[in-house]
Amino acid sequence: MLYGLATVSIWSTVASAFKIALRDLDPLQLLLCACAVSIAALAGILLLQGKLGELVRMGRKETLRCALLGLLNPFLYYTILFKAYDLLPAQEAQPINYTWAVTLSLLSVPLLGQKLSLKALAAILLSYLGVVVISTHGDPLGMQFSSLPGVALALGSTIIWALYWIFNTRSQANPMAGLLMSFLTGFPFILAATLLFSGLPPLAAGPLLAATYVGLFEMGITFALWLTAMKYAARPDGGGTARVANLIFLSPFLSLVFIHFLVGEIIHPATVAGLAFILAGNALMQYAPRKRA
Repeated sequence: MLYGLATVSIWSTVASAFKIALRDLDPLQLLLCACAVSIAALAGILLLQGKLGELVRMGRKETLRCALLGLLNPFLYYTILFKAYDLLPAQEAQPINYTWAVTLSLLSVPLLGQKLSLKALAAILLSYLGVVVISTHGDPLGMQFSSLPGVALALGSTIIWALYWIFNTRSQANPMAGLLMSFLTGFPFILAATLLFSGLPPLAAGPLLAATYVGLFEMGITFALWLTAMKYAARPDGGGTARVANLIFLSPFLSLVFIHFLVGEIIHPATVAGLAFILAGNALMQYAPRKRA
């Protein structure tokens, strides 16, 4: 529970960190810096665990799988997500990103052969109703968006994230080593895209510190903390993985508090209402029975 709470607390700050970093960096520059920091953090964690050798012991098939996954995460996922945050207020981008669990269930139908129950379909409709409430500021009939491209990108990022986890389910690699390999292979594409479509980030303390925070706490350390939380929870005296996993529902509401005080956004009632719809849909999806083919 302590590891889980620590992870959720850190995750709750990253939406604010995105917006603060994007004041001085464009999405590609932020991703380049954050990815470099994350690679160093993941390598350091594996070194401390004595598992850095897992990279070289990884088979050719697993190495290729991790390399292809690197195109999805970090390259495509964070490029799209950071651009969504660049176009939208954080209080809109962050809750919409939480619909990835619903997207995962939808994509599991064609890709994993699963069938959705009526309860699961109701959960999907409930979650996307929340997206409409948030993105239209509580006026669905008016259909006035802060940024329609931003909403589309935020929803698009959930597709990339869901695809990443679906394709990652067959990986036999050590989770930390596999993630590091994905980041190592994704980094050259991020660098090339930055050089082609942007430019190297400015060497200023403020932007680089913000990007470092994102790399450490969005992409690196929190992953290790969450794996540790789930490992302890799986023990007979650990309280169960479901109990720890449910802590994630605290994160979006805590995130709104940080967004208000750190970014300075006034939180709209529609954001809270829409987020409640999204999380209710996620909770309903979690307990909805699924039929496997």
